[in-house]
Amino acid sequence: MKKILSLAFISLFAVILLAACGSKGSNGEASKESKKDTLAAIKDNDKIVFGVKTDTRLFGLKNPSSGEIEGFDIDIAKQIAKDILGDEKKAEFKEVTSKTRIPMLQNGDIDAIVATMTITEERKKEVDFSDVYFEAGQSLLVKKGSKIKSVEDLGKGSKVLAVKGSTSSQNIREKAPEASVLEFENYAEAFTALKSGQGDALTTDNAILYGMADENKNYQLTGEPFTDEPYGIAVKKGQSALAKEINASLKKMKSDGRYDDIYKKWIKEDPAE
Repeated sequence: MKKILSLAFISLFAVILLAACGSKGSNGEASKESKKDTLAAIKDNDKIVFGVKTDTRLFGLKNPSSGEIEGFDIDIAKQIAKDILGDEKKAEFKEVTSKTRIPMLQNGDIDAIVATMTITEERKKEVDFSDVYFEAGQSLLVKKGSKIKSVEDLGKGSKVLAVKGSTSSQNIREKAPEASVLEFENYAEAFTALKSGQGDALTTDNAILYGMADENKNYQLTGEPFTDEPYGIAVKKGQSALAKEINASLKKMKSDGRYDDIYKKWIKEDPAE
């Protein structure tokens, strides 16, 4: 009986040991996978997949006629692909929103985010950023003739529209604590809600609001920007090689005039010095 019990104990111990080894190996593979060099994968695949907005006029908007996504962010991404892989056509685009862009990056659905994304200390905990590629500031969009002239006019009873997952949504709660904030999935939905009278103002970065005002002349920006919103290109944490390549590309674009050309094409003015 003792011999049988001893054999049973040894067998059980062996099973536990093998399970532990298997678990360690599995975790080791997962750890190895998480550290995979994104830049090396990009070069192996001969393409770079960018997460971009498709509803943001001037920055990332799907052209209904051609089906192509166009805008400032798109042209910047194409030039990065040209500098890293030698051909701007090797840039591939996938739609993201403010809410989905970081999860899609973490899941490996995209290699980098170029989507009007503000660099913040909170986001730096989840992703790594490139150098600033666009300086924006949060503002308000209202219907022409509105009594709202600045963020100070947003008091009790005011309704402000914003996008889920955006820094704008957080900022407006701090700047106008008495106002109600209604959140939408994307800018197209938020602008539609403003036009249908669901809110008194729409808030986000002025760069995005300029696109909305350009689309519908009945709306205008009001007041001065009340935050600084530096846009960066996001990559997975620890992907320093890719971030370095992107920074080198941005620097090259600014030195050879490509950046100025893109800026004037979409923003209709010279970039600030």
